[in-house]
Amino acid sequence: MEILLSILHVGTAVFIVGPMAILPMTGLRALRAGNAAQVRTLATSTMVFSWLSLLTFLFGFGVMGMADKKYGLSFMTPWILWSIILYAIAFLLSIFVVVPQMKKAAAAIDAGAQGKPAGYGAVAGASGVVSLLLVVVVILMIWKP
Repeated sequence: MEILLSILHVGTAVFIVGPMAILPMTGLRALRAGNAAQVRTLATSTMVFSWLSLLTFLFGFGVMGMADKKYGLSFMTPWILWSIILYAIAFLLSIFVVVPQMKKAAAAIDAGAQGKPAGYGAVAGASGVVSLLLVVVVILMIWKP
């Protein structure tokens, strides 16, 4: 069972958390091109992948709970605690900043805004921070300091 949970944890990290981090960057390209429909679709996709990323989070708890007791893993193990905190920040930024700002920018394009639409900087900044936080989580998961 531990192997299955590990496979699910890593698999969902690759195929769900990866797109959660990358889709907003594709959205930035669509924003620069003025393609509101694509930006809206990417905002929806980012929202779906962000919520689905909670599966990775849950599978991680399953792996931790099934780990051999000799490792002494708990929520208070520093690398696990920091991973939880950083993931939670990335998740919240994605749900409450990136997605709404992508939708706002798409609406601005529809309204005929010229140049970079409102929200472009927020999408770029927040999605960059989300990606960096998720990279740090991956490092912590591998390094386990």
